[in-house]
Amino acid sequence: MRPRLLGVFDRLDLIEWQFCQRATRLSLFRPWRLTLQAASKLGDWPVWVALIIAQPWLVPDGGLRLMQYTVTALVAIGVYRLVKTRLCRERPFITYCGGIQCSEPARDRYSFPSGHTMHAVMFSLLVAAHTPWLLPIVIPLAVLIAISRVGLGLHYVSDVLAGAVMGYGFALLSLAIMG
Repeated sequence: MRPRLLGVFDRLDLIEWQFCQRATRLSLFRPWRLTLQAASKLGDWPVWVALIIAQPWLVPDGGLRLMQYTVTALVAIGVYRLVKTRLCRERPFITYCGGIQCSEPARDRYSFPSGHTMHAVMFSLLVAAHTPWLLPIVIPLAVLIAISRVGLGLHYVSDVLAGAVMGYGFALLSLAIMG
């Protein structure tokens, strides 16, 4: 049974590698690559920090939201770093050197989970709960951030999905605790 299970994972890895390879080829198209790079840079921190700082001006209970978003982000970062440093999955462009093009410098060697996607999903859900009128801006940005992680060769699709699940969980926990 064990060798059969390993074969399934090998097959899934191959499928994911092939998808990543195709996705990174799209970044050879300069306008698309520049779009993905811009989304990735925005997902580093500036958009989310601006969103946190703007809470007092966006909602009546902005001070509480500023605290909620800050604490949620800090807890998420702590758990994310713990998971990332324990699982140590190398980035696709490292694992498949030459087979997958990297179009953006990586912060570190490891890819699982995607912190950019985690924050994008987490803040999208918090925005949906407190300032839904911002969703037409936040949702397309969050989607582009998630796409950029694979398209730039920095993450596998499963890294992005795991980051999205983590972000969803942190947002739900935050909303359950602080509304």
